[in-house]
Amino acid sequence: MSGQEGSASETVAELRAKAEAEPIASFLNMRLLELSEGYAKVVMKLKPEYGNFNGMVFGGIIMSLADQAFAYATNSVITPNVASQFNIHFVASANANDELTAECRVVRSGRRVCISEMTVTNQAGKLIAKATGTTIPLV
Repeated sequence: MSGQEGSASETVAELRAKAEAEPIASFLNMRLLELSEGYAKVVMKLKPEYGNFNGMVFGGIIMSLADQAFAYATNSVITPNVASQFNIHFVASANANDELTAECRVVRSGRRVCISEMTVTNQAGKLIAKATGTTIPLV
């Protein structure tokens, strides 16, 4: 349940409305596809500009996508909250023309901490990264 007054469905609706104007999501062309209490799915079409000096997609871009799904999912159960820990494992490289999907599931939500798991896959369903994260409420 949200840290604020109101139902989970109201919180989800508020987050959906905020997603339209979020600066970092807009800057990186991320789109919120699904959002429900404790779950979020976000997609991003990669660009050649997201490459690093090794000719691979910069890991920070992949992490940003996972973090965006993490933010939506955790704020759907505890609002407002902030990340206190984020751990990512890069399993495979992404190509500059891939469309990546990040999914986040909250696995534990309490008064003091919220723990989540994230996956990032490409358009073929290939696992690119797995992550875990912890948030703490600001209320």
